[in-house]
This record gives sequence, C-alpha cells and structure tokens, in this order.
Amino acid sequence: MTRSISAENFTGAKGAGGRADEGTGARAASLLGRGWKVSPSIEIAPGETATLADIQGPGKITHIWCTTAPHRAWRGTLLRMYWEGEEEPAVETPLGDFFCNGWNTFSQVSSLPVAANPNGGFNAYWPMPFRDAARITLENLSAETVTLYYQIDYELSDERNEDTSWFHAVWRRSHPVPAGETHTLLEGVRGAGHYVGTYLAWGVNSPGWWGEGEVKFYLDGDDAYPTICGTGTEDYFGGAWNFDITGEGYTAFSTPYLGLNQILRPDGLYLSQQRFGMYRWHIPDPVRFAEDLRVTVQSLGIGPGHHNGLPHRYRPTSDDIASTALFYLDAPSAPGARPPAPGLLDIEVD
Repeated sequence: MTRSISAENFTGAKGAGGRADEGTGARAASLLGRGWKVSPSIEIAPGETATLADIQGPGKITHIWCTTAPHRAWRGTLLRMYWEGEEEPAVETPLGDFFCNGWNTFSQVSSLPVAANPNGGFNAYWPMPFRDAARITLENLSAETVTLYYQIDYELSDERNEDTSWFHAVWRRSHPVPAGETHTLLEGVRGAGHYVGTYLAWGVNSPGWWGEGEVKFYLDGDDAYPTICGTGTEDYFGGAWNFDITGEGYTAFSTPYLGLNQILRPDGLYLSQQRFGMYRWHIPDPVRFAEDLRVTVQSLGIGPGHHNGLPHRYRPTSDDIASTALFYLDAPSAPGARPPAPGLLDIEVD
C-alpha cells in the first residue's frame, strides 16, 4: 500500500489529503476554497523541532522530497530519523549535507539515490525499511523561521520483515582538522552491515593542491592499518589529476554513483579558501563488514611548487572537512557512532 505524508496530509492516512482549511497557502487560496493548495508547507520557528513523519509499520520509506526558504536553512537545521521507537536517531545530519549541498549554496546533483534540482529541490531515494515504526524530525537551530515544503513517500506491508537492515547517516565536522591528524567520517559502529555512501563538504585553508589524502576503511578489528586504502581523495570520488582540466581548472561533474558536484572558488585555482562538495555512492560496490567499521580521510596536500616543475612533497594540511557517512546496519540505532554534539553548523555562504 502506497502512502505519502506532506503538509497537505500530515498523517499519510488514506483519503486524508487536501482537506486543510488553514495553512501557509490559505490567503493565496482564499477565493478557491478547500482542496486548492491551502497547506503546501509548514513554518518552523527558531529553536523548534517539527515532526515531519510518524509512521506505524511495517513499511519502507521510498522517497523524500523537500525544499526550504531560506537556503541558509540547509546548514541551520538538523534532519533526524528514528527507527522502531529508538531514543537515539539513526540519521542526524544538516539538511543540506544529506542532499549533497553543504555550503548553503545550490549545487546540481544528478545521481541515483540523491538528486538536487534547481533551485533547491532535494530528493533522496535511499530505501529505508522499518519493522514497527519510523519517525522523521527537523530541528531549526537558526535564528530565523524556516519555511519547509516536503513530501515523504512510503509503502506499508502486511508482513514484518525479520531480516531488516536499517538506514543510518552520521555527520561529522573537523573545523579545521588538527595539524598532522586525520578526519574521522565514522567510528564506533558495532554489528554487521554495509557502507553505502560518502558526501564531503571540503574547505581548503592552504594554497596548493589539497586532495592527496587517502580514504581508509578499517573493517572487523583492523587497528593501525586498514583493509581498504585508497590512493587519494580525488581518486576515491572517481576523478584524477586534481580534477583539473588544462586551461579550465577544477571541473565539476555529477554521475549516477559519484561526482564533484560543487566548486566555490573565490581566489582561483590552487589558492586558499576553495570550497568543494563531493559524493560517492557504494551501491554496486558496498563495503561490507561483520563486526565493526571505522572510516577516515587524511587532510593532505602538495605545496604550490610542484606546479612550477619543482620537486614536490606531501604536506599535512588543516582543512575544514564536513562528512556525511551513510550505511545500513543490523540494528535500528548505533549510539557509539553518534558524534558527541551536533554543533559546528556555522556556515554562512550565499
């Protein structure tokens, strides 16, 4: 049975859509009457948490669409998802980062599980199954009221799936990465599951090339050294040679499974204060683990000299890295993977 929750049907109940006689569209629809877009959105006051969905299962969320005004809400709100009545959220990320837009500035994304379309239409198609209950909230941490349009599509089933793996997303930020250290995308995950995606919002704090850092997956008891070790940041996201096309500089791309979807460049190629957005979805190539998982990326670059024919050496950097790590787990919550605080949401880029 297909159901859908929106501001026009808060519960998703059969035959309950479009019945509002008050809402954010009431004035615009005053000459049209009930059933004519009376309640297309909600307003979330500063400090308020809105419950977007509260569903009794078994079932599966199949699609989420939303958009906000203003765009600054993308880093000023926290999206949370709870499965099976757990107190700890399985998903906790800024709204924009969940949809690969972590800089409060729109970027087109054309991938299979995530699409961000002009001008701020966010879509997610990650399957999110649940046995008994699903709840989705959005907390407004900003100082201004947020207007949210949203639609959450889901299916209800007559049978309870005992083999459910639950969807998780963890956001972390190093602002900046301490000199000589790495940024941790994920740690404290216990149980069996598979890792399905990475989004990074990366701010460069030093001149030169910034993306030499290796992405590493520590699986099932790995300690000092990982089982999976990539060869560089741009390599992990499917690019090569600094994402740099001769004569054009950094070049954005968006494909079904990976992309460099955003480039903000106030100072030019290889200079400080570049900002990037990158995603990689491990859908055909999930990273499977049986006991535990930790994921890191090095903040590592090369100084400007290597572009002038001089010998180059890697150098640790202290860049601003915010990551969203997505995975499925055989438990509806993973308290050990949750960061100690959801702070550091202080990005203001327009």
